[in-house]
Amino acid sequence: MRIAASAVLVGAASASILSPLGNGQQHVLGDAVIKPAGSLDKIAAAAGPLAALQEAVKGLTADAEELWEDVKRLMPESFEKSSFFSSPKKHTRRPDSHWDHIVKGADVPKAFVTTAGGSKSRDSLDAYNLRVKAVDPSGLGIDKVKQYSGYLDDDENDKHLFYWFFESRNDPKNDPVVLWLNGGPGCSSLTGLFFELGPASVDENIKIVHNPHSWNANASVIFLDQPVNVGYSYSGQSVSNTVAAGKDVYALLTLFFKQFPQYAKQDFHIAGESYAGHYIPVFTHEILSHKDRNINLKSVLIGNGLTDPYTQYEQYRPMACGDGGWPAVLDESQCRSMDNALPRCQSLIEGCYKSESVWSCVPAAIYCNNAMLGPFQSSGRNVYDIRGPCKDTSNLCYPQLGWISEYLNRDDVKKAVGAEVDSYDSCNFDINRNFLFQGDWMLPFHRLVPDILAEIPVLIYAGDADFICNWLGNRAWADALEWEGKDAFNKASVSALKIPGSDSTTFDKKEGYGTVKAAGNFTFMRIYDAGHMVPYDQPEVSLDFFNRWLGGEWLEQ
Repeated sequence: MRIAASAVLVGAASASILSPLGNGQQHVLGDAVIKPAGSLDKIAAAAGPLAALQEAVKGLTADAEELWEDVKRLMPESFEKSSFFSSPKKHTRRPDSHWDHIVKGADVPKAFVTTAGGSKSRDSLDAYNLRVKAVDPSGLGIDKVKQYSGYLDDDENDKHLFYWFFESRNDPKNDPVVLWLNGGPGCSSLTGLFFELGPASVDENIKIVHNPHSWNANASVIFLDQPVNVGYSYSGQSVSNTVAAGKDVYALLTLFFKQFPQYAKQDFHIAGESYAGHYIPVFTHEILSHKDRNINLKSVLIGNGLTDPYTQYEQYRPMACGDGGWPAVLDESQCRSMDNALPRCQSLIEGCYKSESVWSCVPAAIYCNNAMLGPFQSSGRNVYDIRGPCKDTSNLCYPQLGWISEYLNRDDVKKAVGAEVDSYDSCNFDINRNFLFQGDWMLPFHRLVPDILAEIPVLIYAGDADFICNWLGNRAWADALEWEGKDAFNKASVSALKIPGSDSTTFDKKEGYGTVKAAGNFTFMRIYDAGHMVPYDQPEVSLDFFNRWLGGEWLEQ
């Protein structure tokens, strides 16, 4: 186990042992003040990654220190030479004349930001600009609605985030606007566009196929490639933790709604899956801290997310061993091994929660991912869908992701949307590794959720055939969350989810397509027969609960 863990740490097994959370796919720390998750700056400034190790590990738990010492003993030379940062993506910046609009952050009034302590400060977006281009719907054939694409630029820090906006098919002047985020960390949200919930998919012939259950049926949707160096986004630098990405998202939305004030008056929601269980609490906290914002944020939705690792990692053994509603994948000895590993795993995560130090949080991720995820991954099953094998290891088990990459690498597609990178990849494994080494994976971002619930509703939904961010873990952390409505939420009745008035035979009409529990601003849904990517497995029902959530159906009046 130690050798395997150390191999992950130096990146040798990052693609297999630490497969991304989501294709598609932490802090109020202390007094609710968000701060970076430790720092590798001192490592990068030193001669190599191990130069500061002896001093840094002092004061860690014995388990964490032992794991770091294993790394030092087993492969110090390769670790010393390893890089913690992703390589810049090759790109060619298009001239300003290519764009229909360039919105300058310097033209946006400075906004008041309220800190955790209640004080206020001015926040400037002077470093940011937004480039906007209208996309001709007839050119690519992806829906018939109005579309915009472009980049959010932070030229001072050489960061360029790509986005693609689709207007609602129904009533764009009144329908809500939704930001969609995939996870990873390091996976493109264009996967969500073409594989899950967007207006179209890509078939094996690399042809566009209309999606009748797209989430833009009754909402306008923005798909954002973040952090930098994901999908069509690029940078000469690297964003390696969730907090660092928060202001970029706030800047994007502020400038987008400045350019398109007709959408700013609509209700706005943030939705995402997998590692977006990290992203969304942080991004929401950032937006809500700006009290004079032009972002009409009304709710957030997290699907099969990783939000509270301490609570969620306990549920990997039950899910893999037959207690999650599906047959066991592992045998009794493997299940016992996971049971035996859990106390150490949770001890390491608890140390991360207490210190928020990279030196505590990285060992927690290494050990727990090997001990609690490794056995299932070794089985050859799809970690995103417990019901079957991994069919395409080069594309995170789904050949469709390869088709999407082939389509998005076509020159005519890149030209139509203004993409500036030489190549598109659905997931960037360097980003995945960077977030791991920043200690971001195990941070307790669930601690932000109570403050969010005090202002806006939160929906946690989970496909019940997913393993990597399974429904048992999501239900467990939702039940365990300490917030003012905890007692009411825990006592709330569980109801069947059914498509109103539907004659669909997909699900038994008595049982419905899932279950829902709600109290106050908090709602949890279990979606039957869906894996990690719920809209992919159950497009009809995902559109149903999405539309009903936006309509406020489960909120107390």
